[in-house]
Amino acid sequence: MLLLKDVKKSFRQPDGTALPVLDIPEFRVAAGEQMVMVGRSGCGKTTLLHIIAGIGRPDSGKVRLDDWDLTLLPEAERDRFRAERIGYVFQTFNLLAGFTALENVLVAMRFARGRPDKARARNLLNRVGLSHRITHRPAQLSVGEQQRVAVARALANKPQLLLADEPTANVDAGHQQQILDLIRETCREENVALIMVTHSNDVAVQFPRMDHLEDINHVAVGAAIG
Repeated sequence: MLLLKDVKKSFRQPDGTALPVLDIPEFRVAAGEQMVMVGRSGCGKTTLLHIIAGIGRPDSGKVRLDDWDLTLLPEAERDRFRAERIGYVFQTFNLLAGFTALENVLVAMRFARGRPDKARARNLLNRVGLSHRITHRPAQLSVGEQQRVAVARALANKPQLLLADEPTANVDAGHQQQILDLIRETCREENVALIMVTHSNDVAVQFPRMDHLEDINHVAVGAAIG
């Protein structure tokens, strides 16, 4: 379902030299598969998620989701493709402060083709245990509740693939397992492939597949960032 082939990415440093971040000969994830990506801080995990999501573009290589190569799409088409097929749970949530929980989920639907499905948005918020908080704005929600809204928003358009970047990092210990179970169970119910980035070994060992980015990224140790 997802295939990265010969993907390379570097960033330009202030002195004009290139800093290599990713050099991945091959990386695959099957439809509906759940896997976790681990690695030391700064080894390129977030950069990898951005490349997969089409938020960033690699310097070279292919990023294929089914028959589509995201690297060949212009920016506007990548944004549309991501809205329709890829959900993203950001570590910092990225909720719109002036919008209610329900509106945050609905606005994600507006970026995809078709009209927002209010019934699905309500169902997702109910699934994450927020049916009583749908009219609350982010500032009126706890950190754990904000993360649940972020999960519902990421699943709004029935994606094929969900990317989760340290989704339990900013959640108190009492809610970390709840958030993890919520993401995994929802993906399983809707046959959504899941790639989760984490620093937590307690999280990582719960997945049937765990990849160390350093094992698949051929950039020299100590060179990468992000």
